[in-house]
Amino acid sequence: MNTVLTNMPTTIQIDGSQGEGGGQILRTALALSMITGQPFELINIRAGRKKPGLMRQHLVCVQASQQISQAYVEGAELHSQRLYFVPQHVQSGKYQFQIGSAGSTTLVLQTLLPVLLLQNEATELTISGGTHNPLAPTAEFIEQCFLPALTKIGINVDFKLNKAGFFPIGAGEIQITVQPWQHRNSLNLLNRGALQCNEAFAAILNLSEEAQIAQRELTTLSKKLNLSSQQQFHLNGISQGNTVYVKVTHQYHTQVFTALGEMRKSAEQIANHLAEQVKQYTESNAAVDEYLADQLLLPLALGQGGEFTAQCISEHTRTQAAMIEKFIDCEIEFIELGTNHFHVKVKV
Repeated sequence: MNTVLTNMPTTIQIDGSQGEGGGQILRTALALSMITGQPFELINIRAGRKKPGLMRQHLVCVQASQQISQAYVEGAELHSQRLYFVPQHVQSGKYQFQIGSAGSTTLVLQTLLPVLLLQNEATELTISGGTHNPLAPTAEFIEQCFLPALTKIGINVDFKLNKAGFFPIGAGEIQITVQPWQHRNSLNLLNRGALQCNEAFAAILNLSEEAQIAQRELTTLSKKLNLSSQQQFHLNGISQGNTVYVKVTHQYHTQVFTALGEMRKSAEQIANHLAEQVKQYTESNAAVDEYLADQLLLPLALGQGGEFTAQCISEHTRTQAAMIEKFIDCEIEFIELGTNHFHVKVKV
């Protein structure tokens, strides 16, 4: 018997097929295990997915968590559907993690961020892989929506996109400095306030300039939305791709909506779909969108709690709430106020 494993708190048992059955369960379990010191055993990992088990980016989340918390781990290999994780001592410092594919750097960041915030010293992270993935927050979403929302509760994180990485090559890089969370405030974001501006941004990386993809996207968006400004921006990197986003700034909150170019879709189709998302948000009375709602739960549960209104409560968000309540003594409540309008309360 490993001496590390004696005198341990009870292992939390988690079935990875619950709720939406994806990688979020793993990432949240890792984050909360490192924070609370509670070991967990996760079975049926990503049972709800076409290719179940640990994929490359999930494995990097496990390995990064293992390195930061000097954890004892069983089942940390590709396609594994069971993981046993026992954190030891969390260490802030300088870390570099390479996903080695287009797997999402921002999802690795979201696994490590909660525990690193709670350390006494700053941590510097460099994570290489995908920065613009269809099923993950893009670098721009993190930098211009998620992190600014966290400053409201006293969290300060510096974020830099060094190189963009698109599927399938990846090879992007993000650089982050996480400051210790010193002044914890509760969040009160029930009302987004008056609209201040609607800005659209588009970029291509290593694609033909002749196709004018970014310009066509911006033209389409300006026809559909009442834009304050539009801008093409530059990306560095060796992969190929296209990203477009709209930044909606209200008095109390800035929300970002992103879309990525796809092989069989025209620039106009991509932009039209994005414009629809923005319109749905502007027509609702909610402060935050479905994705940010999901991402705010854990920071609020670790801090002073708080409340906000959200456009939609996805299965993903409900699964996240259930996971948080497994590890932390808190209560997360979702109240439907009307169509596309929910009140979310996190009580700690």
